[in-house]
Parts: sequence; C-alpha cells; structure tokens
Amino acid sequence: MTNKKIITRQRLFQNFSFWNSFLRFMSLSIEPRVCANRVLEQAQHTILKREFYKNPVTKMVLLISCFLFFVSFFSSCSSAPERPAAVYTSRNMAANQLDLANRTANRGRYDDALLILDDVKRTAVSVDDPPLLIKTAITRGNIYFSTGLHNDAFAEWDYALKEAQGSGETNLEAQVKLFIIRGRLVLLIAGNPNGPPLGEIENLRSQALEALAGIKSDNLSEAAGRLVVGMADKELKNYTEAENNIRRALKIHEDGRYFEEAAYDWFLIGSVRSVAGQYDAAVDALLRAINFDRRAENGFGLASSWQALGGVYAKAGKTDESAAVYKRAAGIYRAMGFDAEALKAEAKPEKK
Repeated sequence: MTNKKIITRQRLFQNFSFWNSFLRFMSLSIEPRVCANRVLEQAQHTILKREFYKNPVTKMVLLISCFLFFVSFFSSCSSAPERPAAVYTSRNMAANQLDLANRTANRGRYDDALLILDDVKRTAVSVDDPPLLIKTAITRGNIYFSTGLHNDAFAEWDYALKEAQGSGETNLEAQVKLFIIRGRLVLLIAGNPNGPPLGEIENLRSQALEALAGIKSDNLSEAAGRLVVGMADKELKNYTEAENNIRRALKIHEDGRYFEEAAYDWFLIGSVRSVAGQYDAAVDALLRAINFDRRAENGFGLASSWQALGGVYAKAGKTDESAAVYKRAAGIYRAMGFDAEALKAEAKPEKK
C-alpha cells in the first residue's frame, strides 16, 4: 500500500473518531440496542445525546454516513483500480525525459543525451508504447548522425519507420521519412564538394514533399519537413524558395515559443543568404539566431552562430570583425568543455 493511501486511510479515521465505537457496534452479533447502549455508556454520553441518536432522521444520516465511509475505505485499498493519472505516470515521466534528451543533444552533450535515452527506451519497452519507441529511436538516430555514426543512425531510423508502419502511426511515419531524407541529403552534399547531382537533390526534395503531405495536425513535424525542403532548395540554388520554406518553419517555432528551433531556422536563413552573396542580410539573420539562442541559454547554438558569423564576415572581407567573432565562438566552446571545437574556431581566421 502506498504512503499516499496510508495517509488517506489515517485521515479518514481522524475525521471520524466517533466511528471507532460505532463500527464495533456494527460488527457485533448480539441485540443491536444493547450494544448501542453499552457503547454510549462507555463513551459517557448524556441522556439527551442518547435520545438524539434514537431519532429516526439521525439514524438515517448515520447509516448513509456509514455507507459512504465504507465506500471511501475500500476505494483506498491497494487492490482498487488505478486511476488514469497513476497508470500513465511512467509514460509521462519517460516523455519528459525524452524532451530533456532532445534539449541535451541540441546543446552538444551527446553522451549525456544517450544515457537519458537508455532510461526512456527501457520504459518504452516495458509499457509497450509504440509512439515512445519511435520517438526514442528518432532521437537516438539524430545523435548518431551528428556524431558521424551514419550507419547506426539509419539503422535506428529504419527501426522507427517499421514500428510506425506496423502500429499505424502515420504522422510519426512521415516524420521518420523526413529524417531519413534529411540524412541522405546531408551526406549527398558532404560527399560532393564541387556540387551534388541536381537530379538526386530534386528526387529527395520530391520525397520530402510527399512525406509532408502525410502529416496531419502536427505543426512541429510540418516545420521539420519545411526545413528539409528548404535545404534542398538551397542546393538547387532556388534561394527565394529556400528562405520561404524555412520561414514557414520559423513561424511555427516562433508562434510556439520554441526558441532553440527558431534560432536554428535563422541560422539556416543566414546560410542561404550567405551562399546567395547577400552578406549583410546573412549577418542580420545570424544575429537574430544569436538572440534566440541567448533567450534559450543554448551555449552550443550560440557558439555555432558566432562561428558562422565569422565565416560570413570573412567572405565579405571584414577580417577584423571575423577574427573577433571567431574568438568569441572559441571562448563559448571552451567554457562548455568543447576544446576541439574551440581550436577549430580559433584556426578559422588563419585560413581565410
């Protein structure tokens, strides 16, 4: 029996101290009136009180009260059915842990995020919750991809996709497809420094739009899809369309006060403007990203945006400004314990 139920039981008896005698009377098999008189005499009740308890109305009230007491008594027993809040406690806690894992990963603390995910997955498996299993696999895949474990990432996403298809989770199925498409897009870009094959980029863009069409009443998944389409548009040099798609995601994130996600949206807009040669506009976008990351207290995002800003200043020929913001990015990385990233940021001005 839980402590909460024990306390509830104690409060019931404290509030009904009279029933210590009354229940003893109810449990006896001899003539009720004799037992009632004995109880009242032992309690040293006056004749007036005795007449009061003989009153038919009073008797009815007492019987009703007794019935309600027994209902309360047995409903507090540990064998009573759990209420919905108790049933879903494990799932709710796991969902909160999953949110924490995502936030932790977004801030570059991948090992910590994976430890949290281990607990989330144990809960998801133990309660056999398909949506939680799918979301956990998506996040784990994202972390693996960010750390260069691409095969492991796609294995997690493939598992999530099969689970979503098998359990009829259509929105999550579309979401997993978008992460797979994004992963393929990033690898295609990284593997072709002279420019990825445009036909393959267009194919991935079409797949992303098809996945987007399968999303119903899920703004965050729609935002994720718009970012993938925008990334493809950028590689196709459709810069206006790229920014428009990213801005559609930005509106969802800003309206929902998802500051870290809004910061990333502005980061991508800055990237689009930079490759389009719009350096002043790119600087403006990155400064907006920095403001959102400050509000979210996202150090990793701040360092990334300052580092990107250094690159834009370097392209624009502003050497002093570039060196200053690279130094600032390195300082943030080092304060967070990312020494390797700090060294990369410090080395950038020398390469430009």
